[in-house]
Amino acid sequence: MRVRASLRLIVGAAILAYAASPASAQPAGGTGGAAAAPATTDATVGFQRKTQLSPQEQVAEAEKHVARMEQAAGAVRKQLEEARRQRDVVKTLCLNDKLSQIDVAIRSARDRRTQLSSAVTRNDAEGANHEYTILTVLRQRAEQLTAEANQCIGEESAFLGDTKVRMTVDPGIAQDDPTAYPTTDPTLVSAPPYCTSCSL
Repeated sequence: MRVRASLRLIVGAAILAYAASPASAQPAGGTGGAAAAPATTDATVGFQRKTQLSPQEQVAEAEKHVARMEQAAGAVRKQLEEARRQRDVVKTLCLNDKLSQIDVAIRSARDRRTQLSSAVTRNDAEGANHEYTILTVLRQRAEQLTAEANQCIGEESAFLGDTKVRMTVDPGIAQDDPTAYPTTDPTLVSAPPYCTSCSL
């Protein structure tokens, strides 16, 4: 009974999969149906999504991107100054690293903004799209670094308090130190066993 129910389930799933497949929706070649659409030889898939902004809008957005990145750097710089004022070495190192990476992204974004303006003036739409895409990635990187800077942990947060060590000794352990030398007479050394096969 179970085998028959499982078999029905598998057959039903196979029929549904075939009915939903693209091969079943296409007409068979050579039958008297409508003429098939001409096959294209280009098999590439366009994964790049073109921006919908005009070149002038891209320049305006680039200005906003750089301004946001500079504003984020200013916020991280204030956190860094506060950590230095509190003499929090751990947080200072973390924030300094994040701020350095944000500054690198800002310098690169400024260069890309200049390249974008140049591409727009010479009517190079493809170059402008390229520079604008890189600017967008740099802005996202700066946002990520700002979020990471907000998660920098200081010395006070890293440690919960003073460490206290508590030691308990099991009373069942022997009081003698097995690693100590015996206190008996050191001149009493037992002789090595006699080798009977050596004398042959």
